[in-house]
Amino acid sequence: MEFRPCIDIHNGKVKQIVGSTLADLGKDDGHPKENFVADKDAVYYANLYKRDGLKGGHIINLNKKGTAEYEASMNAALSALKAYPGGLQYGGGVDDKNAKDFIEAGASHVIVTSYVFNDGRVDYDALKKLSKLVGREHLVLDLSCKRVDDKFVIVTDRWQKISQEIITYNFLDKLAFYCDEFLIHAADVEGRQKGIDRDLVGLLAAYKRVPITYAGGVTDYGDIELISYLSDNNMDFTVGSALDLFGGNLSYDRIVKRIVSR
Repeated sequence: MEFRPCIDIHNGKVKQIVGSTLADLGKDDGHPKENFVADKDAVYYANLYKRDGLKGGHIINLNKKGTAEYEASMNAALSALKAYPGGLQYGGGVDDKNAKDFIEAGASHVIVTSYVFNDGRVDYDALKKLSKLVGREHLVLDLSCKRVDDKFVIVTDRWQKISQEIITYNFLDKLAFYCDEFLIHAADVEGRQKGIDRDLVGLLAAYKRVPITYAGGVTDYGDIELISYLSDNNMDFTVGSALDLFGGNLSYDRIVKRIVSR
């Protein structure tokens, strides 16, 4: 079990937002609910994670590709990748045209969702192409999901579109052939600081073929211990809004010392 830190970037700034409130400009004013806006830049956090030897953290560009805001967030991300080469993953607008650029810029992996989906289904031709392009060992699939009728359905396009793909072990097996890891946010609880989605953690904990990082809802140390218990200490996790780095109450230093010293 490892602590995977995060750097979420929106409009060029490091932020923590409620994931389900994210919307494009012009849609509901395009202003998500912000839990925290940092006065420090992405490079600061990259250097902090580098200092503490934390690897596999993710940088997520929350803006829509093709906008000025996306470019501002991408530039911030590239600076962080340069500060900690090989230590961080990058996600947000990744496709076959730019994926290698992020790897060459210092990302250990690229994180992908929307590019490998078409009309609500996984486009296996696109997935195979991207996996071959960057190498399976450099690809993470973001399978963030929402609960629909007691099933966990993958959401794409920055969690704004509900796909037709349901998380099952058979489905994960098909995808695992092409990637190194899964990153899975529980979008219903992301940023709300009301606890993890125990059902989703329990479902994912039984899957062992490739590593999974769970994100969403971690509120206290008990949530971290519950993830450890349910996964037999084998599933990684991330903490966002609840972390003191981002205005919350959980001590970053305490988590680092507790997890790294295990």
